[in-house]
Amino acid sequence: MKKRLLLLNQLLLCLTMFAQVPFVGNRPINHAIRDLTFPADSVRIGLDASRDTTVSRADFELRFSGIEILEADGWLESAFAKFLPYPGAKAYHAYVCPADAQAAFTRLDDQLVRDYTAFGRVDAVGLPAGDYRLRIVPVDSADMEITLAAAETDVLHVAPYNREGFAHKDCPEGVGAYTNDGQLKAGAEVVYVTAATARTVTAHLSSGTFTGLQTILSAYEKGNVTTPLALRIIGKISASDVDSFGSSAEGIQVKGRQADSELNITIEGIGDDATIYGFGFLVRNVKSLEMRNLAVMQCMDDGISLDTDNSNIWIHHIDAFYGRNRGGDHTKGDGAIDVKADSKLVTIDNCHFWDTGKSSMCGMKSETGPNYITYHHNWFDHSDSRHPRVRTMSVHLYNNYFDQVGKYGVGATSGSSIFLERNYFLGSKKPVLSSLQGTDALGSGTFSGEDGGMIKAFDNYFDREATNFRYYTQASPAATGYDAYEVAQREEQVPATEKTRVGGTSYNNFDTDAAIMYSYSPDAVLDVPAQVTGPLGAGRMNHGDIHHQFKDNIGNDDADSAVDADLEALITGYHSRFAGFFGQPATPDVPVDTTSVTPQPVDGVIICSFDKSGTPSSDFFKVSGNGSNSKGEITIDGTTYSTCLKIESATSIRFTLSQPMRMTLYFGPSETASIKIDGTKITGATGNVYSTVLPAGPHELTKDKSVNLFLIKLEPTE
Repeated sequence: MKKRLLLLNQLLLCLTMFAQVPFVGNRPINHAIRDLTFPADSVRIGLDASRDTTVSRADFELRFSGIEILEADGWLESAFAKFLPYPGAKAYHAYVCPADAQAAFTRLDDQLVRDYTAFGRVDAVGLPAGDYRLRIVPVDSADMEITLAAAETDVLHVAPYNREGFAHKDCPEGVGAYTNDGQLKAGAEVVYVTAATARTVTAHLSSGTFTGLQTILSAYEKGNVTTPLALRIIGKISASDVDSFGSSAEGIQVKGRQADSELNITIEGIGDDATIYGFGFLVRNVKSLEMRNLAVMQCMDDGISLDTDNSNIWIHHIDAFYGRNRGGDHTKGDGAIDVKADSKLVTIDNCHFWDTGKSSMCGMKSETGPNYITYHHNWFDHSDSRHPRVRTMSVHLYNNYFDQVGKYGVGATSGSSIFLERNYFLGSKKPVLSSLQGTDALGSGTFSGEDGGMIKAFDNYFDREATNFRYYTQASPAATGYDAYEVAQREEQVPATEKTRVGGTSYNNFDTDAAIMYSYSPDAVLDVPAQVTGPLGAGRMNHGDIHHQFKDNIGNDDADSAVDADLEALITGYHSRFAGFFGQPATPDVPVDTTSVTPQPVDGVIICSFDKSGTPSSDFFKVSGNGSNSKGEITIDGTTYSTCLKIESATSIRFTLSQPMRMTLYFGPSETASIKIDGTKITGATGNVYSTVLPAGPHELTKDKSVNLFLIKLEPTE
């Protein structure tokens, strides 16, 4: 009897695997079972005279085991599973349900099930906190589910995002496209964006249908779109993949029609490898925007710039890496995440700043205020400065991990008020500065010559291992002032008589005003490193797909601001393992050299033209951008060129010289030469040809104005 049951189970499975027989429950439809025999090294399945199938015993046993789940876990309002590809499966369906045995499974969007060549991965997002199970079912070539090969995960615990901070104040419906319990808002449009679809993806919004990543976001600028939008980024999206850029300086622009226009947009990464590469984001006139679970690498200027009249902005679980090296104090790029120009009610939390140079500017000189900003549970990991640098604004910093920051930690200027609560400083020589007083007054002004700002400090931890560690409290000599006013209880107010040494401004005690402050529950200060670096801590899901260990240089101050060569190499050669969606042609990302080619000796003249797709004729140059064959033609040295490279926001031409050379650029026949060379606009151009001598070293050509480049000529100067 047992043998018959075993044979029956094996038969049912084989019918599903090999014969592509549709099932209702465990009953095959419209096929007569003839026999099942087991020779020494194979299995023969008899269905009818025309459908006998013989397979190897090894393949039979492999398929009999069903899908193998390699890893599964819950995260923040999401859960995932990795699994081995199933032999013969064309695609996979994935389902999620609450762990309650009575709950029904809900099928996930096909784009949430992705192919990574060696394994498959499914992510369920938009889950309220609780316990869940995932189910993965292979699909055969006839689009039938192979149900007997399905696999389910164990119970996965899903935690809620921390919604503390000013971004959520007076926003009970939730920031972005999600409600406060983690579910999509009613009527929300979900758009999946990959490198292959960034130009062609469509969104059906209340004012019409729009195509292309930037075009979809630009639809909100007219003020007539009311649809909440979840833009889900999958894999690595490079500058050259995007349809257009709304900002020539930053890249993608998110903009409302007027100040504080409510957009309800979430830009989120799916999984642990969602990456924005070669550009950043500019945000203007926006209320209710969320950005989460993304890496930003090699951005043009700022990574994320909250610029001009924004409110209720929530930036969290971001991996901020180096921007483009523009030399000088921009060797690591410019600001990683900046808050400017009357942006208010902003929360930046659980972000991982990887050796960033200028981590976060908070406030310019023209804010009218009040501008309430929160930073909590961020990991400033061997980064240099601006953690943040605050002008004019009122800022609450709590439970941040300052992990051996190079130049200085928190900086206060221009009458700002900062409440510094339960932050952990490891190996930070100058953890807290107020402009021109205390520690800063001992020099010529470490980070600013502006008026000072006032810092209230409570229960912060300083390990004091940095060489020449400096931190002055209010007990210090009055002649120098102090870095921060220490309080014994968090509710204690700073007296109005306490004023900055330069500027004479006092602390505004915003943190003790119940009408202003929000409810929050800070972690004990000694728990901060474990919380921030733990599995639900800073950066992308499970800390992303880049793993790098910094060499500790406690107390090395400015020397710590040098670029980390190993990290730079990881970023330069970064590519996503995402290969595509199951059942569709694979579109694997390949490593891209985004800095420069290796310096090499040059004999004679180098000529580089471009075909109609923008591909350069010389591999001496690394080019990203679009070409054209409809911009006219020019004749140079007896040769006529009719194809060109369009100089657009996403265009980049990189090369490295081993010796000084004269560069001559030839633009369209009716154009005036216009371009940026290493970030600087050219001057003195009156025609379509521009020539200059470049020194040895790396160089980059980028857009100044929209023109067309037909030819580059490099000639030795000797």
